[in-house]
Amino acid sequence: MDRKLSTILATDVVGYSRLMGKDEAGTLTALKCHQAELIDPKATQYNGRTIKLMGDGALMEFASVVDAVAFAVEVQCAMRDRNKEVSYERQILYRIGINIGDVLVDGDDIYGDGVNVAARLEGLAETGGICVARNVHNQVRDKLDLNFQDLGEVSVKNIARPVPAFQVVMDEKAAALGTPIVQGAARRIRSSRTFVAAATAFLLLAAGAGLWMRSNSLDFAPALAANMAFPLPDKPSIAVLPFESLSDDKKSGYFTSGLTEGLTTALARVPGLFVISDRSTDTYKGKPVNIKQVAEEQGVQYLLKGSVQKADDKLRITARLVDALIGRNVWTGSFDRPDGDVFAVQDEIVKRVSVELQVKLTDGGHARRASRGTNNLEAWLLVVQGKAELFKWTRDGMIKARELYEAARRADPNWALPVAALAQPDWYEARRGWSASREDSIRSGMALAERAIQMDPNDPSGYMALGNLLFLVGQPKRAVEARRKAIKLAPNDFTVIAGLAARLGYWGGEQEAVELFERAIRLSPKNPWWVPAGYGFVLHLVGRKEEAVAALKRAIDQKPRNATAQARLAAVYADLGRMNEAKAAAKEAKRLNPKFTASRFMKSYSLNDPKRDAWYTALFLRAGLPE
Repeated sequence: MDRKLSTILATDVVGYSRLMGKDEAGTLTALKCHQAELIDPKATQYNGRTIKLMGDGALMEFASVVDAVAFAVEVQCAMRDRNKEVSYERQILYRIGINIGDVLVDGDDIYGDGVNVAARLEGLAETGGICVARNVHNQVRDKLDLNFQDLGEVSVKNIARPVPAFQVVMDEKAAALGTPIVQGAARRIRSSRTFVAAATAFLLLAAGAGLWMRSNSLDFAPALAANMAFPLPDKPSIAVLPFESLSDDKKSGYFTSGLTEGLTTALARVPGLFVISDRSTDTYKGKPVNIKQVAEEQGVQYLLKGSVQKADDKLRITARLVDALIGRNVWTGSFDRPDGDVFAVQDEIVKRVSVELQVKLTDGGHARRASRGTNNLEAWLLVVQGKAELFKWTRDGMIKARELYEAARRADPNWALPVAALAQPDWYEARRGWSASREDSIRSGMALAERAIQMDPNDPSGYMALGNLLFLVGQPKRAVEARRKAIKLAPNDFTVIAGLAARLGYWGGEQEAVELFERAIRLSPKNPWWVPAGYGFVLHLVGRKEEAVAALKRAIDQKPRNATAQARLAAVYADLGRMNEAKAAAKEAKRLNPKFTASRFMKSYSLNDPKRDAWYTALFLRAGLPE
């Protein structure tokens, strides 16, 4: 491959999944309009080219760094105008990162740290903003009349050294750079694309049988290691995609979700495997699956996918293991069984996958442990439904989760998992002050967690529940011991790892919490909102304030009606001295929760140190939140 110095621009749509969830057709139409009417013409005007589109983002290259920054500023300013008549929930907003770097050239594509740094800078950019590397800033500061904010050296994921970064200030100077949009540019682009398409077709025909034979040997387009969002681990890596339910009833949907989760958990306990969390792969549920895209997004070589068809008391489960890097199916299996044999089938699938990945098993009980000690299908389905209610984190959700877990315990009195699960509503209700008696809830939860551990000392659920409650009653040392035991039993379980990280920050363990969050994020690249929210909180505690801002913004993008994340964002901004932004975040937190007060918040989220509590409270008050 050739090398060259290039100006690389990475862009991403903020809150893309939320926008698609609200209005898929409308979002796609809006994106196409912005691309054809704004981005394509401006790219032509500034001699830029789009190298590739990546889901909701794009990678672009410019011959001139001045042109790249001018293009980015014009696009962001124009998008402000375009969004004026659009409700906030439906606005298309971009983040842009720009870097100058040495890149590897492979045909029309480019690779290397220069590209990776641009992508990381994009993640640091504010919503509707632009973040540039120091080398970009140095080149344009005397050529473009813009203001910049020095972010200092920022440590970013998978880049060896901290990146010196600057935020472009989107003020009147930025707006003054605007130039008219030349619509002809878009037409020229379309014409050139037509020419390229025709030329490509000709070349494909000219290639003849050789190309046909090559493509015919593949089952799908292979993934490229260079395109992986994360470096491939040094051991077999796999993600279990949501199994597809071929039946219409809701109960079958719960069954299929439970099977996917069970397989993920089982594989995560096989020594020598790296397994992506089901919380991350759940984002592909109900969508057409592009093997290449999923493998590159999750950073894995292997994917397991399948389907479930249920009729009366019969099951047909099919499973397929694919190697994304070579574009081939590795193994396909089909199982016709009574529905009570689901765990036996799960065990068979896990063992076969392990054999195919050349991983030695010490015993055949991994899948059985993943089902956590039951062969009762009704009890298993009730636990799956209860978990869905618990993760709503609402009063009604806690009530429904408790009812479902109680029903599961009645269905299988010898199964430890529902007993441990019942401790979770007790813990959360006591923490939030929802229970009639906090002491009674804690006492009940403790008894349930300890009972679950007695029933099955090899199940991590009891230790997780016990750890939560011990943190709540001010016994952090015992709590950490319990949670570490859970991690030892389930070293690849995203929830177990992130759960400990979320607690440690409140007890002086923020540095370890940062490391655990980063480990959890690698296991679940598409993680739920509470992970970037907790990660942002502990990043703030260790002094990585700009990264904390970026993480908290990601949490808000995933869950816009999130007063807690907005309040934490206000605190970070206040700590940075960015008071206009601090007051804006505080105003949004009060809008989302009119009853918000700093004292009430700290009662639920105390840092368990009077000095640290006073410091954090002062940040809230400085931002404008009520005492």
